[in-house]
Amino acid sequence: MKKSFLFSLRVTFSYFSGQKTTETVLKDRINGWIDRFNAWRTTHMSDRRFMLILSIPTGFLAGVAAIIIKKLAHGIRDVVINAQFTYSHLLYFICPTIGILLTILFCKYILKKPVGHGIPGILYAISKKEGKVDRSSTWSSIITSALTVGFGGSVGLEGPSVSTGGSIGSNIGQALKLDRKHTIQLIGMGGTAAIAAIFQAPITGIVFALEVFMIDLSLNAIVPIICSSFVAILTAYWFLGQTVEYSAVITEGFIPSNALYYIGLGVFAGLVSAYFLKVSFSVEKQFRRIGSPWTRLLIGGTLLGILIFLFPALYGEGYEAINSALRGDYSPIFGNQWFERFKDFDLVVIILFASMILLKAFATAFTFGAGGVGGTFAPALFIGAFTGLLFATLVNYLGIGNLDPAKFALVGMSGLVAGMLHAPLTGIFLIAEITNGYALIVPLMIVSALAYAINRLFFKHSIYTNAVAEQGVEVTHNKDKSILNMLAINQLIETNFSPIDPDCLFRDLLPLVSSSKRNIFPVVDKNGVFCGHVLFDDVRGILFDNQYYNQSIQNFAVLPDYVIHPDESMEEIVQKFQKSGKYNIPVVQNGQYLGYISRANVFSAYRNMMSEISED
Repeated sequence: MKKSFLFSLRVTFSYFSGQKTTETVLKDRINGWIDRFNAWRTTHMSDRRFMLILSIPTGFLAGVAAIIIKKLAHGIRDVVINAQFTYSHLLYFICPTIGILLTILFCKYILKKPVGHGIPGILYAISKKEGKVDRSSTWSSIITSALTVGFGGSVGLEGPSVSTGGSIGSNIGQALKLDRKHTIQLIGMGGTAAIAAIFQAPITGIVFALEVFMIDLSLNAIVPIICSSFVAILTAYWFLGQTVEYSAVITEGFIPSNALYYIGLGVFAGLVSAYFLKVSFSVEKQFRRIGSPWTRLLIGGTLLGILIFLFPALYGEGYEAINSALRGDYSPIFGNQWFERFKDFDLVVIILFASMILLKAFATAFTFGAGGVGGTFAPALFIGAFTGLLFATLVNYLGIGNLDPAKFALVGMSGLVAGMLHAPLTGIFLIAEITNGYALIVPLMIVSALAYAINRLFFKHSIYTNAVAEQGVEVTHNKDKSILNMLAINQLIETNFSPIDPDCLFRDLLPLVSSSKRNIFPVVDKNGVFCGHVLFDDVRGILFDNQYYNQSIQNFAVLPDYVIHPDESMEEIVQKFQKSGKYNIPVVQNGQYLGYISRANVFSAYRNMMSEISED
């Protein structure tokens, strides 16, 4: 019995680690069980009911994973911060590099592949890999993000938690051999559960998943997501009790006379979010030009260590600094003893607030550039809080208003989430839930809408979707574009055309015409180079005129106005069909002929994909 149990454990570990195993007997047996179960399920249980049942284990496992990430990272942080020795303050300079080094070593020698930032990888899997995520993603982000953030990397844990939850959902779908539509729904459930468990904010989790992951917003898709959210909440209550990251409680409602100030904050938050994206994209681009990961670690770790040594509030997620500021305690920003002497000067406080905003963007970018793993949700909240504090404090300092800095800090957090993540509803409901009410719902709507709109003037893509867009995939809530992204070009290429060599004569075309079912004949040389094509409609009238038989086939070939490259997006391909009016366009890679893509085949594939991912 014991031997059989250990055998099962080894097989289970090898499955989730993605390692090969010689113990294939049990795997085959498990696959047989799954096949028999699926045969029984399709007869006795609807897909809707089955997805509702799967939402329970998905919500629980994703919630537990999010809790483990938090506990592990906070445990490391507590050990570092509570270390007491003569030069303990130097740990702020050294530890971030240590954490990123451990992360790199883990990825290089244990995982043997990069982890990435998480959510962009999930979005790419949804668009291009039928929702299939590697099994190692169910646990690798837990370790790497905890090491990065626990030792002081200036990033967050929400992104890795969401990607871990989404990976858990994806692998449940793969293990049960579910189709694309239901696998993507499981990804949404896992992402929802992770956010819900971290913030103990169930509606925020649902809205975040719908804004970031989901395509099909039908009622049947949302109900399992709701179920996974409350399962994750109950899981978080069980392990952590009813606690929240931010303890702010707003008792006073919206003051209409402050509407103009909130409009100003919305514009300011939008500009700050655009600043963060600009810094993030530019710095990471510069780091990618550095070939050696050790050089990137040395440069990024050193710069990050300097920033955290000067401003300890930049250490890790920064939630302690935010919570203190929300209570009116600005002491965390004076963590460096050199600044403490100026804590009673309002102008210095304003300057330090601005410094937190400007330098947090660089600290986050340096963490990623050096090789750290984490998310940008926490930096968005951190910068948002200090954006609101800066705005309110500056207004009060100039004597043009009497604002409550804590209120504006909370609303500023909503604005930065809306701007950076392009998720305005997530920003609204997150702050509404963590403040235990909707007293600020009107200013939250004002600031989130404006911040999102201002950011979109500068950036088409969010912090998440930009990384996917760089791989040639546009993540969008436009259903047509989303479905086109899911289509694989290689599966649309048709090769049942009859090529002819450019050295052939016109007479050599006649047997091809009689045997081919296509009306296009690609002209391809012996090296596979595409030289044009002969259109049947162009030569129909001279097929039986023997005066043309001895002429070179090249005299009848034409070069098409449009060709398709395999690395083009489906949206670009559709535009070529629309502009050219052609029914078939050749596919050419580096001059080599690959085949044709037909308008009819694209339309048929589009309809099949629409049917696959939409509700029955």
